[in-house]
Amino acid sequence: LPAVPELRELLDGSPAAVAALRERLDAEGQHAMRRELDARERQSGAPGDPGRALSDRVALLDRPAFAGFFDTTGRTRPFSLRTLEHPLRVCIELPERGHAEASRMLARLILAQFTANAAVRSDRSLFACLVLDDATRTLTAETLRGVQRLRSANAGAVLTLRTLDDVPEALHTALLGAVGCRMAFSGITTWDGKRFAEAWGTEWVETRDVTQRTVFADQPLTRAIHAFRKLVTGKAVTTDAVTVRKVERERWSASELAHSVPAGHAVLSLRTVSGEHAPPLLVDLRS
Repeated sequence: LPAVPELRELLDGSPAAVAALRERLDAEGQHAMRRELDARERQSGAPGDPGRALSDRVALLDRPAFAGFFDTTGRTRPFSLRTLEHPLRVCIELPERGHAEASRMLARLILAQFTANAAVRSDRSLFACLVLDDATRTLTAETLRGVQRLRSANAGAVLTLRTLDDVPEALHTALLGAVGCRMAFSGITTWDGKRFAEAWGTEWVETRDVTQRTVFADQPLTRAIHAFRKLVTGKAVTTDAVTVRKVERERWSASELAHSVPAGHAVLSLRTVSGEHAPPLLVDLRS
Protein backbone atom coordinates (compact mmCIF):
# COMPACT_ATOMS: atom_id res chain seq x y z
CA LEU A 1 0.00 0.00 0.00
CA PRO A 2 1.25 3.52 -0.67
CA ALA A 3 2.18 5.81 2.17
CA VAL A 4 -0.14 8.69 3.03
CA PRO A 5 2.03 11.34 1.28
CA GLU A 6 2.20 9.20 -1.87
CA LEU A 7 -1.54 8.63 -1.83
CA ARG A 8 -2.10 12.35 -1.47
CA GLU A 9 0.12 13.07 -4.49
CA LEU A 10 -1.74 10.49 -6.57
CA LEU A 11 -5.10 12.03 -5.67
CA ASP A 12 -3.76 15.48 -6.53
CA GLY A 13 -2.66 14.14 -9.93
CA SER A 14 1.06 14.78 -9.46
CA PRO A 15 2.76 13.91 -12.81
CA ALA A 16 5.82 12.41 -11.11
CA ALA A 17 3.76 10.20 -8.79
CA VAL A 18 1.47 9.03 -11.60
CA ALA A 19 4.43 8.30 -13.91
CA ALA A 20 6.19 6.27 -11.20
CA LEU A 21 3.05 4.24 -10.56
CA ARG A 22 2.55 3.65 -14.29
CA GLU A 23 6.12 2.36 -14.70
CA ARG A 24 5.68 0.00 -11.76
CA LEU A 25 2.43 -1.37 -13.13
CA ASP A 26 4.03 -1.94 -16.54
CA ALA A 27 7.00 -3.70 -14.95
CA GLU A 28 4.74 -6.06 -13.00
CA GLY A 29 2.42 -6.70 -15.92
CA GLN A 30 -0.63 -5.24 -14.19
CA HIS A 31 -2.43 -4.27 -17.39
CA ALA A 32 -5.89 -4.11 -15.79
CA MET A 33 -4.64 -1.73 -13.10
CA ARG A 34 -2.87 0.29 -15.80
CA ARG A 35 -6.21 0.82 -17.54
CA GLU A 36 -7.75 1.90 -14.24
CA LEU A 37 -4.95 4.42 -13.80
CA ASP A 38 -5.51 5.80 -17.30
CA ALA A 39 -9.23 6.14 -16.57
CA ARG A 40 -8.42 7.97 -13.35
CA GLU A 41 -6.21 10.42 -15.25
CA ARG A 42 -9.01 11.18 -17.68
CA GLN A 43 -11.42 11.73 -14.80
CA SER A 44 -9.06 14.05 -12.93
CA GLY A 45 -10.24 17.64 -13.00
CA ALA A 46 -13.59 16.80 -14.57
CA PRO A 47 -16.84 17.98 -12.94
CA GLY A 48 -17.81 15.63 -10.14
CA ASP A 49 -14.26 14.36 -9.68
CA PRO A 50 -13.98 13.04 -6.09
CA GLY A 51 -10.19 13.28 -6.14
CA ARG A 52 -10.00 16.79 -4.71
CA ALA A 53 -12.35 15.98 -1.82
CA LEU A 54 -10.47 12.76 -1.07
CA SER A 55 -7.17 14.61 -1.22
CA ASP A 56 -8.41 17.10 1.37
CA ARG A 57 -9.43 14.22 3.64
CA VAL A 58 -6.11 12.43 3.22
CA ALA A 59 -4.28 15.71 3.90
CA LEU A 60 -5.70 15.63 7.43
CA LEU A 61 -3.83 12.35 7.99
CA ASP A 62 -0.57 13.57 6.47
CA ARG A 63 0.78 14.70 9.84
CA PRO A 64 3.74 13.55 11.96
CA ALA A 65 1.33 12.43 14.69
CA PHE A 66 -0.01 9.71 12.36
CA ALA A 67 3.31 8.65 10.86
CA GLY A 68 3.55 5.53 12.99
CA PHE A 69 -0.12 4.74 12.55
CA PHE A 70 0.21 4.43 8.77
CA ASP A 71 3.73 3.01 8.59
CA THR A 72 4.25 1.13 5.30
CA THR A 73 8.00 0.50 5.63
CA GLY A 74 7.52 -2.89 7.26
CA ARG A 75 9.40 -1.94 10.43
CA THR A 76 6.20 -2.11 12.48
CA ARG A 77 3.43 -4.68 12.62
CA PRO A 78 0.18 -3.02 11.55
CA PHE A 79 -3.08 -3.98 13.18
CA SER A 80 -5.96 -5.06 10.99
CA LEU A 81 -9.58 -5.41 12.02
CA ARG A 82 -9.65 -8.60 9.98
CA THR A 83 -7.94 -10.34 12.94
CA LEU A 84 -11.14 -10.30 15.02
CA GLU A 85 -11.20 -14.10 14.99
CA HIS A 86 -8.27 -14.18 17.42
CA PRO A 87 -8.49 -13.33 21.14
CA LEU A 88 -6.84 -9.95 21.54
CA ARG A 89 -7.30 -6.56 23.13
CA VAL A 90 -6.29 -3.42 21.26
CA CYS A 91 -6.37 0.19 22.44
CA ILE A 92 -6.28 2.87 19.74
CA GLU A 93 -5.36 6.30 21.09
CA LEU A 94 -6.14 9.15 18.74
CA PRO A 95 -4.62 12.66 19.14
CA GLU A 96 -7.98 14.37 19.59
CA ARG A 97 -6.60 17.61 21.01
CA GLY A 98 -4.33 18.62 18.17
CA HIS A 99 -6.05 16.76 15.34
CA ALA A 100 -9.74 16.65 16.20
CA GLU A 101 -11.09 16.37 12.65
CA ALA A 102 -8.62 13.66 11.65
CA SER A 103 -9.36 11.72 14.84
CA ARG A 104 -13.09 11.81 14.14
CA MET A 105 -12.49 10.61 10.59
CA LEU A 106 -10.40 7.69 11.84
CA ALA A 107 -13.05 6.85 14.42
CA ARG A 108 -15.64 6.68 11.64
CA LEU A 109 -13.37 4.40 9.60
CA ILE A 110 -12.70 2.13 12.58
CA LEU A 111 -16.41 1.79 13.35
CA ALA A 112 -17.25 1.07 9.70
CA GLN A 113 -14.47 -1.53 9.36
CA PHE A 114 -15.44 -3.19 12.64
CA THR A 115 -19.08 -3.63 11.66
CA ALA A 116 -18.08 -4.92 8.22
CA ASN A 117 -15.46 -7.42 9.45
CA ALA A 118 -17.43 -8.63 12.46
CA ALA A 119 -20.34 -9.64 10.25
CA VAL A 120 -18.22 -11.80 7.91
CA ARG A 121 -16.20 -13.72 10.50
CA SER A 122 -16.05 -17.43 9.85
CA ASP A 123 -15.52 -18.22 13.55
CA ARG A 124 -18.01 -16.38 15.74
CA SER A 125 -17.35 -18.26 18.96
CA LEU A 126 -15.50 -15.25 20.41
CA PHE A 127 -17.45 -12.14 21.31
CA ALA A 128 -16.04 -9.08 19.50
CA CYS A 129 -16.65 -5.66 21.01
CA LEU A 130 -15.69 -2.13 20.01
CA VAL A 131 -15.80 0.65 22.62
CA LEU A 132 -15.83 4.25 21.38
CA ASP A 133 -15.26 6.65 24.25
CA ASP A 134 -16.53 9.47 22.03
CA ALA A 135 -18.87 8.58 19.18
CA THR A 136 -19.49 12.21 18.23
CA ARG A 137 -19.98 12.63 14.47
CA THR A 138 -19.20 8.97 13.77
CA LEU A 139 -22.72 7.68 13.18
CA THR A 140 -24.49 7.55 9.85
CA ALA A 141 -27.49 5.64 8.58
CA GLU A 142 -25.19 2.98 7.11
CA THR A 143 -23.17 2.50 10.32
CA LEU A 144 -26.39 2.14 12.32
CA ARG A 145 -27.49 -0.65 10.00
CA GLY A 146 -24.11 -2.26 10.59
CA VAL A 147 -24.56 -1.96 14.36
CA GLN A 148 -27.91 -3.73 14.09
CA ARG A 149 -26.25 -6.66 12.29
CA LEU A 150 -23.76 -7.14 15.13
CA ARG A 151 -26.32 -8.95 17.29
CA SER A 152 -26.46 -11.98 15.01
CA ALA A 153 -22.65 -11.98 14.62
CA ASN A 154 -21.87 -12.37 18.35
CA ALA A 155 -20.46 -8.86 18.45
CA GLY A 156 -21.37 -5.50 19.90
CA ALA A 157 -20.38 -1.86 20.14
CA VAL A 158 -20.43 0.63 23.00
CA LEU A 159 -21.17 4.15 21.76
CA THR A 160 -20.65 6.99 24.24
CA LEU A 161 -22.24 10.36 23.56
CA ARG A 162 -22.30 13.52 25.64
CA THR A 163 -25.68 14.39 24.19
CA LEU A 164 -27.94 13.10 21.44
CA ASP A 165 -27.46 16.43 19.71
CA ASP A 166 -24.04 15.12 18.62
CA VAL A 167 -25.96 12.84 16.24
CA PRO A 168 -28.05 14.20 13.34
CA GLU A 169 -31.64 14.61 14.47
CA ALA A 170 -32.89 12.33 11.70
CA LEU A 171 -30.90 9.45 13.26
CA HIS A 172 -32.11 9.80 16.87
CA THR A 173 -34.92 7.26 16.54
CA ALA A 174 -32.79 4.85 14.49
CA LEU A 175 -29.94 5.06 17.01
CA LEU A 176 -32.08 4.25 20.04
CA GLY A 177 -33.75 1.45 18.10
CA ALA A 178 -30.49 -0.08 16.85
CA VAL A 179 -28.87 -0.55 20.26
CA GLY A 180 -30.09 -3.20 22.67
CA CYS A 181 -28.80 -1.63 25.89
CA ARG A 182 -29.30 2.01 26.78
CA MET A 183 -27.83 4.02 29.63
CA ALA A 184 -28.75 7.56 30.66
CA PHE A 185 -26.33 9.18 33.09
CA SER A 186 -27.20 11.83 35.63
CA GLY A 187 -27.17 15.36 34.33
CA ILE A 188 -28.78 14.77 30.94
CA THR A 189 -31.13 17.39 29.60
CA THR A 190 -34.88 17.04 29.40
CA TRP A 191 -34.58 16.97 25.60
CA ASP A 192 -32.37 13.89 25.74
CA GLY A 193 -34.52 12.45 28.51
CA LYS A 194 -37.57 12.72 26.28
CA ARG A 195 -35.90 10.51 23.66
CA PHE A 196 -35.00 7.89 26.26
CA ALA A 197 -38.49 8.01 27.75
CA GLU A 198 -39.99 7.36 24.32
CA ALA A 199 -37.59 4.46 23.72
CA TRP A 200 -38.35 2.83 27.08
CA GLY A 201 -42.08 3.11 26.54
CA THR A 202 -44.86 2.83 29.08
CA GLU A 203 -46.17 0.29 31.57
CA TRP A 204 -49.45 -0.38 33.35
CA VAL A 205 -49.48 0.63 37.00
CA GLU A 206 -52.21 0.36 39.62
CA THR A 207 -53.30 3.61 41.25
CA ARG A 208 -55.50 4.21 44.28
CA ASP A 209 -57.54 7.39 44.47
CA VAL A 210 -59.01 8.22 47.89
CA THR A 211 -61.75 10.83 48.09
CA GLN A 212 -63.50 12.08 51.21
CA ARG A 213 -67.09 13.16 51.33
CA THR A 214 -69.21 14.51 54.16
CA VAL A 215 -71.83 12.17 55.62
CA PHE A 216 -75.32 13.64 55.88
CA ALA A 217 -77.49 11.76 58.36
CA ASP A 218 -81.23 11.29 57.88
CA GLN A 219 -82.14 10.37 61.45
CA PRO A 220 -82.35 13.09 64.14
CA LEU A 221 -80.32 11.06 66.61
CA THR A 222 -77.57 10.46 64.08
CA ARG A 223 -77.48 14.13 63.14
CA ALA A 224 -77.16 15.02 66.83
CA ILE A 225 -74.25 12.60 67.25
CA HIS A 226 -72.53 14.03 64.16
CA ALA A 227 -73.05 17.57 65.41
CA PHE A 228 -71.59 16.68 68.80
CA ARG A 229 -68.60 14.99 67.14
CA LYS A 230 -68.00 18.04 64.96
CA LEU A 231 -68.21 20.26 68.04
CA VAL A 232 -65.59 18.17 69.84
CA THR A 233 -63.18 17.46 66.95
CA GLY A 234 -63.82 20.50 64.79
CA LYS A 235 -64.21 18.30 61.74
CA ALA A 236 -67.26 17.08 59.95
CA VAL A 237 -67.98 13.39 59.74
CA THR A 238 -66.62 12.05 56.45
CA THR A 239 -66.28 8.74 54.70
CA ASP A 240 -63.46 7.57 52.39
CA ALA A 241 -64.16 6.33 48.89
CA VAL A 242 -61.29 4.31 47.37
CA THR A 243 -61.04 3.91 43.60
CA VAL A 244 -58.51 1.39 42.22
CA ARG A 245 -57.68 1.55 38.53
CA LYS A 246 -54.88 0.75 36.09
CA VAL A 247 -53.27 3.55 34.11
CA GLU A 248 -50.50 3.61 31.50
CA ARG A 249 -47.47 5.67 32.52
CA GLU A 250 -43.91 6.17 31.30
CA ARG A 251 -41.35 3.96 32.97
CA TRP A 252 -39.08 6.99 33.31
CA SER A 253 -40.27 10.45 32.36
CA ALA A 254 -38.03 13.08 30.82
CA SER A 255 -38.28 15.19 33.98
CA GLU A 256 -37.28 12.27 36.22
CA LEU A 257 -34.27 11.46 34.06
CA ALA A 258 -33.13 15.09 34.06
CA HIS A 259 -33.75 15.96 37.71
CA SER A 260 -34.21 12.79 39.80
CA VAL A 261 -31.11 10.74 38.92
CA PRO A 262 -28.49 11.42 41.63
CA ALA A 263 -24.82 11.95 40.88
CA GLY A 264 -22.85 8.76 40.34
CA HIS A 265 -25.96 6.91 39.17
CA ALA A 266 -27.48 6.04 35.81
CA VAL A 267 -30.65 4.51 34.44
CA LEU A 268 -29.83 1.31 32.54
CA SER A 269 -31.88 -1.07 30.41
CA LEU A 270 -30.53 -4.37 29.09
CA ARG A 271 -31.51 -6.72 26.27
CA THR A 272 -30.05 -10.07 25.30
CA VAL A 273 -29.45 -11.29 21.77
CA SER A 274 -32.36 -13.71 22.14
CA GLY A 275 -34.72 -10.81 22.83
CA GLU A 276 -35.10 -11.01 26.61
CA HIS A 277 -34.95 -7.60 28.20
CA ALA A 278 -34.94 -5.94 31.60
CA PRO A 279 -36.84 -2.72 32.30
CA PRO A 280 -34.81 0.44 32.96
CA LEU A 281 -33.43 0.46 36.48
CA LEU A 282 -31.51 2.98 38.56
CA VAL A 283 -27.98 1.66 39.19
CA ASP A 284 -25.21 2.97 41.42
CA LEU A 285 -22.01 3.28 39.37
CA ARG A 286 -19.84 3.80 42.45
CA SER A 287 -20.35 0.35 43.93
